[in-house]
Amino acid sequence: MSKTLQIFKRETEKLTPSLKKFLKKFDKKRIPAIQPLIDIASEEAWEKTDCLDCAHCCKVMTPTFTPSDIKRIAAFLNMSPKAFYDKWLETDKDNGDKVNKTQPCQFLNLKDNKCSIYEVRPYDCSAFPHFNKKPFDDYNHIHEQNIAYCPATLTFVKKMKEQVEEQYEW
Repeated sequence: MSKTLQIFKRETEKLTPSLKKFLKKFDKKRIPAIQPLIDIASEEAWEKTDCLDCAHCCKVMTPTFTPSDIKRIAAFLNMSPKAFYDKWLETDKDNGDKVNKTQPCQFLNLKDNKCSIYEVRPYDCSAFPHFNKKPFDDYNHIHEQNIAYCPATLTFVKKMKEQVEEQYEW
């Protein structure tokens, strides 16, 4: 396990309860002018995070593959969409999503944490960890989940908490 991941895991254990409690407040309260806070927190998260040092999301999570993702990636790999699905994917029994059969992701090179299909990766991967989905408070559950998987999310939510508690009465 990389040093980055070791530090992340220790910090996650320590901070997760307070960060989840903070995110839960958005279930009942809205901050109308939240976008500037999101932008600042996002910028700080990406300044402090190098995905190639981590790739934890690719090691323990699976993206959802849309029909257009499947078609695009299959073409990139010179396969039919059906052959691609049969080889790499399965349908999640709980929600019908098309997901990887195994983790870590079959397209992750574990030596350098690079994605072999990066140029055509699924939308779910390219949008991860979903900081800019709008409205922010409709995605609390996503940020809450991703705290455990992503150092950038941990930094993002920490910064959001710091800013909101500094500027607003909760």
